[in-house]
Amino acid sequence: MPARTVPDHSIRICADRGGTFCDVHASYPDPENPSERKELVVKLLSQDPGNYSDAPTEGIRRVLEEVTGEQLPRGQILNTDKIDYIRLSTTVATNALLERKGHKHALLITRGFKDLLLIGNQSRPKIFDLNIRRPPPLYSTILEVDERVTLVGYTSDPRAEEHAVRFDENGKVERGYRGKGWDQKGHAEGPGEIVKGLSGEAVRIMRKPDMDAVRADLQRLYDEGFHSIAIVFCHSYTYPEHELEIAALARMLGFTQVSASSQLLPMIKMVPRGVSSTADAYLTPILRDYLDGFFSGFDAKLKDGTLRTPRVEFMGSDGGLLDLNNFSGLKSILSGPAGGVVGYALTSWDESKKTPIIGIDVGGTSTDVSRFAGRYEIVYETTTAGVTIQSPQLDINTVAAGGGSCLTFQNGLFKAGPHSAGAEPGPACYRKGGPLAVTDANLVLGRLIPGYFPKIFGKSEKEPLDIEASKSAFDALAKEINASVSEKEMGMDEIIYGFIKVANETMARPIRALTEARGYATSKHVLSSFGGAGGQHACEIAQLLGIKTILIHRYSSILSAYGLALADRAYELQEPSSTVYNPESRATLKARLDKLDALVREELGRQGFEGGRVHTERMLNMRFEGTDTALMVLPLPGDGDGAEEFGAAFRRVYKEEFGFLLDAKAVVVDDVKVRGIGKTFDSLGESVYEEVAKLERRPVGREKADSAYSTYFDSVGRVEDTPVFLLEGLAVGDEVKGPAMIIDNTQTIVIVPGATALLTSKQLYITLE
Repeated sequence: MPARTVPDHSIRICADRGGTFCDVHASYPDPENPSERKELVVKLLSQDPGNYSDAPTEGIRRVLEEVTGEQLPRGQILNTDKIDYIRLSTTVATNALLERKGHKHALLITRGFKDLLLIGNQSRPKIFDLNIRRPPPLYSTILEVDERVTLVGYTSDPRAEEHAVRFDENGKVERGYRGKGWDQKGHAEGPGEIVKGLSGEAVRIMRKPDMDAVRADLQRLYDEGFHSIAIVFCHSYTYPEHELEIAALARMLGFTQVSASSQLLPMIKMVPRGVSSTADAYLTPILRDYLDGFFSGFDAKLKDGTLRTPRVEFMGSDGGLLDLNNFSGLKSILSGPAGGVVGYALTSWDESKKTPIIGIDVGGTSTDVSRFAGRYEIVYETTTAGVTIQSPQLDINTVAAGGGSCLTFQNGLFKAGPHSAGAEPGPACYRKGGPLAVTDANLVLGRLIPGYFPKIFGKSEKEPLDIEASKSAFDALAKEINASVSEKEMGMDEIIYGFIKVANETMARPIRALTEARGYATSKHVLSSFGGAGGQHACEIAQLLGIKTILIHRYSSILSAYGLALADRAYELQEPSSTVYNPESRATLKARLDKLDALVREELGRQGFEGGRVHTERMLNMRFEGTDTALMVLPLPGDGDGAEEFGAAFRRVYKEEFGFLLDAKAVVVDDVKVRGIGKTFDSLGESVYEEVAKLERRPVGREKADSAYSTYFDSVGRVEDTPVFLLEGLAVGDEVKGPAMIIDNTQTIVIVPGATALLTSKQLYITLE
């Protein structure tokens, strides 16, 4: 392969390491026309220890070999001079949480509260289950710290503002507490220094930590092998000083990971704040170990945060890119799926048409489902593997059904999942002795064609899918099924398609939860299908849900990696508040938002985003007084004074969520927050719908097919001469009617009878009868 001249800092690489496959998308200047960029796709197994230790590093090595024309042996330190950026999403932290393989750590908590996180919030998701099996806590040991602060006053005082401690402009007590318990003499009802907390509340310091005793306890923990700790103190969201003191001491003693709840999540509610901090202490060391291994494959310039290029960015759970300093275990739980959400949202949405999109990412291990209606839907509290985490995440529902989901017959029922064959050993057809999986079913039904599928299997990594292994395993399973069925014997295709129907229903379930369960008509959405196995199931899932339009991007099988190339840089700041929302408090809240806004813009400027490339969103976390359910409110945009007012926005969101309002109660602001977005692209061009409206359609005949293949379709049976079209052989405007298959190097798309696929410049636009 001849070497090519490639400009320095010109190759842009995005890698998504999933449960089964690692997808890499790269772009670089066209040698013949440097003003244009060419694109390159690499797909490889996430785990193949016999050939490489780290999939993203191996994928990047292959990209550099292809683009530069130079031979780069495996294991060689890769030079990054030609790289502009590497963007990475990973499931390392997610898998560590699911498999309970995180880092052992200690929990430091206020004395008297050692069982708080174990007790939790007393939720009973399976209220009638007589044998409750709670997952054990993430921490390995507990250290109680003899410190205590409390708030002055009491909850839901109807005259709270009148009774509250008043502070001067320097934060000194100007007038003491005047509410219940006031002794008519002093500042308040007990001893202890009173200070003003970050939220504006009066905080009484009842006991400061004995730092000598804490030092001895921390040294003992360190000597016992604990190098990671989580610190969770009462009311630290508003008074973080005790946590910060002990965090600084711990770092001085050599603790490599210190997760202080006041820095991670300065929000009221000690239980979710505490669990989130333990999750961060549990996951971040695992993530850092992985990233250290990743960086070890490249020269030192890649990890140097002072350089603008090359730079490494990571996908956060909320759909924004983070630099190495801001990326942590807590922010990476949905790192992998988030890239796909960004990918379909930015390529499928039309601002004038405003048709909501359902994204379905059918991967090897699981299916991730989300909804986009002009804004990313963010949730602030989620439960993953029994751990309730409070951190901004995209609202993604995951179900254990994907290409690698194991197929079994149990108690007279067909089952697809939840166990997965993964990448090692993989489905039976992967030539590693794996179990039957959904991929095997699609292969035997003719929905995957070995001749077109990447030849990356076996010990040599060059063998095709093994259809005989799949058939042999299904023969044995069919005998077992027919032996247990008293009615007429079922044929092989009928049995195999039965498993596909079960898998399709499993994938449709979370879609209904995101739409019908929330009052949205599923049929009024567009289905955006992606993921390596998405094309084999999209048409049938759309039929199940009554959806008539499907979008499948040209890069749909690697859309999570492609989404990284489109994603924006994100940075956010949040502060606690304890303010009644009324005309008098608006000026103060606006001043706090202005201050956070300036700090966010300053940080994004440091990261290279300035002026019109920076967009900020201002939010208030609001609730009705006397309730404990706060909603993060982002008003609807408008020009100047036309923007929605926070109070009206809160009532709108609350009514949508709960169906009623508590108009007799005051509205309280618990937190102020500003999220900054550094735009990667100013515009992605016209939408697919605008392009479809202008396209001149040309029906494609069978003569343009690359081959024909025997494929099974529901209600039709085997179509022995199903035409197989190569995506690269079709032109924009070509229209393919089902039954048919459309294939490229990384995906197989099944077009069912009655469906029509129109090729646009970037998407397959499929309509169903």
